[in-house]
Amino acid sequence: MQPNLNMEGRKSTRSQCRIDSRIRHLNQTADGRVLNVSRTGIAFELYGKLHAANGSTVLIENDAIGLIEGTVRWCRNGRLGIQIKQNSNTLAQMSAYFRHFHKEVRPVLSR
Repeated sequence: MQPNLNMEGRKSTRSQCRIDSRIRHLNQTADGRVLNVSRTGIAFELYGKLHAANGSTVLIENDAIGLIEGTVRWCRNGRLGIQIKQNSNTLAQMSAYFRHFHKEVRPVLSR
């Protein structure tokens, strides 16, 4: 048995957060929140419905990070995994977010 099954793993660590956001795909818009963030990706929880398949381009907008463009990598149970488009504007926005706004969120309940 192969240990990694030829799958590409996450290259950067994710930090937990809770940022209310809005996501757009084509002419659809849905509210939700960013659950965790890294310099290369975002996990997004939808409050409503959004019909975006793997490979779809989406825009995420919120006050802390700004407007971020990305590509949907996975969809499960009302959550999306989004790979952030790597350009100079996005890198500057993510660096500013981690420098000025980010606060690590820990779960309130523990097992």
